[in-house]
Amino acid sequence: MTAIDVQLYDATLRDGMQGQGLSLSAHEKVRVARKLDELGVHLIEAGFPASNPKELELFELLAAERWAHAEIAAFGMTRRRDAEAAEDPGLQTLAGCFAPVCTIVGKTWGLHLDKVVRAGRDENLAMIAESVAFLAAAGKRVVYDAEHFFDGWRDDPAYALACLHAAADAGAETVTLCDTNGSSLPSQVAAATASAVAALGDRARLGIHCHNDAECGVANSLAAVEAGARHVQGTMNGVGERTGNANLVSIIANLQLKLGRRVLSDEQLARLTDTAHYVDELLNLVPDPNQPYVGKNAFAHKGGLHVAGVRADAATFEHVEPERVGNHRELVISELSGRGTAAEKAAAAGLTVDDATAGRIAERVKALEHEGYHFEAADGSFDLLMRRESGAYEPLFTLESWRVIVEQTRDGRVLTEATIKIWLDGERYVRTAEGNGPVNALDAALREAIGEIHPHLKDIELVNYKVRILDESHGTGAVTRVLIDSSDGQDLWGSIGVNENVIAASWEALVDSLEYAEQPGRTIARAPGAPTASDTPA
Repeated sequence: MTAIDVQLYDATLRDGMQGQGLSLSAHEKVRVARKLDELGVHLIEAGFPASNPKELELFELLAAERWAHAEIAAFGMTRRRDAEAAEDPGLQTLAGCFAPVCTIVGKTWGLHLDKVVRAGRDENLAMIAESVAFLAAAGKRVVYDAEHFFDGWRDDPAYALACLHAAADAGAETVTLCDTNGSSLPSQVAAATASAVAALGDRARLGIHCHNDAECGVANSLAAVEAGARHVQGTMNGVGERTGNANLVSIIANLQLKLGRRVLSDEQLARLTDTAHYVDELLNLVPDPNQPYVGKNAFAHKGGLHVAGVRADAATFEHVEPERVGNHRELVISELSGRGTAAEKAAAAGLTVDDATAGRIAERVKALEHEGYHFEAADGSFDLLMRRESGAYEPLFTLESWRVIVEQTRDGRVLTEATIKIWLDGERYVRTAEGNGPVNALDAALREAIGEIHPHLKDIELVNYKVRILDESHGTGAVTRVLIDSSDGQDLWGSIGVNENVIAASWEALVDSLEYAEQPGRTIARAPGAPTASDTPA
């Protein structure tokens, strides 16, 4: 088998959308398809043509597109029981659509024939064969998905193979073994796939379609390829019904980097991380930081020994080069970090530090994290810490005092007012502002006080505010950690504050967020449509 024989089939737009809470408009689905085409996916399953107004619009939009690498597959089912294939409305729609490839699903498992379809074994074989033959006669290349194949194989292997023979003999280009319930283990998939490959020979390409109910979706897909499958189905980031489909992102990386099956060019493979995150963002999902290959933490190193090893030779703690999949290495600062990590992070920030300074940075981090700080999520605050220890810190102002008053009126309204007193360039500033919460009011008062001298701060927006109680057993006297995410429209950074008083912790994080923005070397450039600080009702 040559590397190019492994065909990538993406089912995100149809099967993936069965995941709970997931939905894309027709135009968004076209955007996903374009991105998959750029990645180099060979087949993109678009869904049921004309099954609803959205699908009708989608197929009209897809028909007008031009594809560099991918082909569109329309999806449907075998003919209905006791009906002619040529008279089946679903098959007629498939035959008449623009898609050059049609994927149809049919039954394999006796349980479904008895309880769902209520069709005899022979009738089911006829439904498979006649449906495939009808579409092939209409000029379509047919992918036949043998639903619940592995459950059927365990129940009656001879009949499961008969279903594959029916599709292949009728002209199916690809016959796909589906682990529809996600119930199988890699050894079971490998054995069944090897038997299917031997039975079909060269009459049809054998494919694999797995779900992740047993956390084996990717492993099962790879086992099938090693057993002879030459067509692999999955969804981007593993989205799909229940616990999801096999993750095509990990499958692609493993096929090419672990099994030596060259399914994409090097340039296309380097788009994998960007593509995975793009699809998550369109689905309004936060990219999983721990996702293999493409997650933020996939190549993040925290332990001091690990960081030292990576600095000497990245292969000591990285199984592949992150750049090959479009990701990057990150050295995470924490209480586990040593001076090597601190020196590396300082250099990345443009700071020159000697060993002694790097050691002080590492020790300061350890002391603060013991108090409850967490610099992994607060890169802005950590940058300021390095600047303080290295002597490169430039304070934004000198604080005299701040005060927050929260008042509930008789009619139930809650009013918040903040007053700050600061010194800046030898002058004393006193400002008072109202807000929809203590942090919003403090933010407004501080910006009013220093806005004339630091006008760029009006472009810094607070985009997220998170509070965590660190020692719940102390009740209302517990230490509180506040994390604030801020943006200048281009970059996003985090800042942190820790205090028994939640407002004091918030003030610390707020000041860090603004001070980091004004450090030398930073360029403030606001993007249109960025959220405003007033959107954070803290």
